[in-house]
Amino acid sequence: MALIKQIRQRTGLAIGVIAGGLILFLLGGDLLSPNSSLLNSSQNVVGEIAGEDISYEEYVAKIEEFRIAFQQRTGRAPAEVEMVSVREQAWQAMIVEKVFQEEYDKLGLTISSAELVDMVQGKNIVPELRQQLINPQTGQFDKNQLISFLQSLETADPAQQAFWAEQEQLFAQSRLRVKYDNLLATSEYASSAEAKMEYKAANSIAEASVLHIPYSAIAPSEVEVTEAELRDYLSKNKEKFQRGAFANIEYVNFSILPSSEDSAQVISTIQQLTEELRSTDQDSAFVSRNSEVRPAFLTVGPGQELPANLVSNVDEVIEGETYGPFVTANSAYVSYKISDKYEGTPRMRASHILFSTEGMDDAAKAETKAQAEEVLAGLKSGDDFAQAALQYGQDGTSQQGGDLGWYAQEEFVQEFADATFARRSTGLLPNLVETEYGFHIIEVTSLPQTEYTKVAVLQLDLIASDATRNEAFRNADTFAAESGNRNEFTENAIEGNYRVLQANDVDPSSRNLNNLTNAREIIRWAFSEASQGEVSEVFELDNAYIVASLVSKKEEGDVTLEDVREQVETQVKNDKRAKLIMEAIAGKASLEDMKSVYPDDASINEIPDLKLSSAVLPGIGFAPKAIGSVFGLSEGQISKPVQEDIGVIVARLNAITAAAEIGDYTAYQAQLTQGAAQRTSYQIMMALQDLADVKDYRYKFF
Repeated sequence: MALIKQIRQRTGLAIGVIAGGLILFLLGGDLLSPNSSLLNSSQNVVGEIAGEDISYEEYVAKIEEFRIAFQQRTGRAPAEVEMVSVREQAWQAMIVEKVFQEEYDKLGLTISSAELVDMVQGKNIVPELRQQLINPQTGQFDKNQLISFLQSLETADPAQQAFWAEQEQLFAQSRLRVKYDNLLATSEYASSAEAKMEYKAANSIAEASVLHIPYSAIAPSEVEVTEAELRDYLSKNKEKFQRGAFANIEYVNFSILPSSEDSAQVISTIQQLTEELRSTDQDSAFVSRNSEVRPAFLTVGPGQELPANLVSNVDEVIEGETYGPFVTANSAYVSYKISDKYEGTPRMRASHILFSTEGMDDAAKAETKAQAEEVLAGLKSGDDFAQAALQYGQDGTSQQGGDLGWYAQEEFVQEFADATFARRSTGLLPNLVETEYGFHIIEVTSLPQTEYTKVAVLQLDLIASDATRNEAFRNADTFAAESGNRNEFTENAIEGNYRVLQANDVDPSSRNLNNLTNAREIIRWAFSEASQGEVSEVFELDNAYIVASLVSKKEEGDVTLEDVREQVETQVKNDKRAKLIMEAIAGKASLEDMKSVYPDDASINEIPDLKLSSAVLPGIGFAPKAIGSVFGLSEGQISKPVQEDIGVIVARLNAITAAAEIGDYTAYQAQLTQGAAQRTSYQIMMALQDLADVKDYRYKFF
């Protein structure tokens, strides 16, 4: 109901104030400063789609749409880590709008008024609405709630009606994309010849002997490369080395982890507070004031677990006793007091399989009941309940084996609750239970329990004190102030005995720097502000202050030899090594003779069950070309040497068991067609992005 509630609560004023305020917040407080992106159009572009610049403001407005949609689905604002996904969804939506709309127009794809009505109140209601209108008792979509809401729109204020119209437009856009994807996916077709080839590739088995000569068989001194050879290779293989923007960064980490003094202070404090908790008669108020965990006062009912740290350290808890302090997995200190144990509302646990009868006439209900009786009979004979729930269950619990969790009698419809709470033993109920939702097969998994325990939780987190943090910051700030360039950065690190860490090939959209999490600001600085050799100011992360230096960075596009020298040099040397290996084994009649040329490095592997559909040689590695060559041999024949990334491969086919002919290849035909159809949406998206020459500069802003 989050979506419906959100719509009802919105007003025209609220929409304007919230959206405007959020955009101002996202844009920052210096909109009118000399460096403002609003006053500098060349710095205000987050990307380019189909030749059109996408402004920062336009993108932020789209982000706001998806942020609101997230809040409608979940009932809460997205956290920062979730905003990463929200921004990506907004960007993909802009690509769709600017690239796909032209495709829709060419094909004449539209959403009619009748179709839109069907999507929001007919037989094919969109998933977005179905997910919001779930009956908590049945786990199923409740159409009555939707009808009630739509009727209320007739008297709603104009702002609410306008907002609903926006939602309908989003539903329509989503349906257009589904139509487009389905149109292309259903055009996929695999011929019977392709199906037969797929079948044979999966079922023909070769027995082969495979000689593997790794490149390490050639000593480094035997292979030399010139600058000209490297440049020639790169010019002929540019497509292999095209890449997005990247940066190389060096940094020094000034830890702000707690010191031994900080730890001693926390231990002393929690020991003192634990004694006060032991003697107080105001447990809830005491932990609310002093504990650093929320909630600090728990009521643990039937089916719920006591805190793990309490259970692992205490065999049996006693009312009125205080336990601890204990050390938690995240180095906090925690104590517990059992404030009360009492008898409360009974709760039990059961699983069910629902055979829905919603909207059925008597004849259909009788048929459904007969099916349910048949499944119940199977369960009485020993069939697995969870598997049956997954197969036959018609509500949201089916994916959990029908498990309903722990519940009180008043939380369920009367017929269901009466039948389960009347049980005196666990197990399968012998008869079906009929409710307004349909027929239920029920298995009681835990009988009613009534014991409740109130627990006061006193926890103090071990964190760096202000003194520890201040000292770390002073060291970092001094280091940054005295390092005017990369040379000084390096010299000062050596002098101060600080370790310089490297982060190479950093992607502009990364959020982590090596093992440093939440390091987005450092990466954004490197790509948007820093020049080569520049040293940053101090960045504050969760447990460290960081001072960074930009070694180098590269924009998206072709790379220079210096950018990929190591990879190019390795490839050129491997090509030369392969040539030397092939020359050395030329004229040898057997694999054994070839192996004798490199006795310490080469190996012969016997592979009894090689398939053409494989891409990996067992015990050797990725070698698709070599595998293909095996299936092109006659029995007893030796292949020509094949160069792979892992070395040179020569194979002998010892025997082959051809796949038996079958009369019908339609299953493989359907498999190929389905696989191609599933890939179509992604492939089309990538192709259209390439055609639209999408350029993404968002990493400079977020």
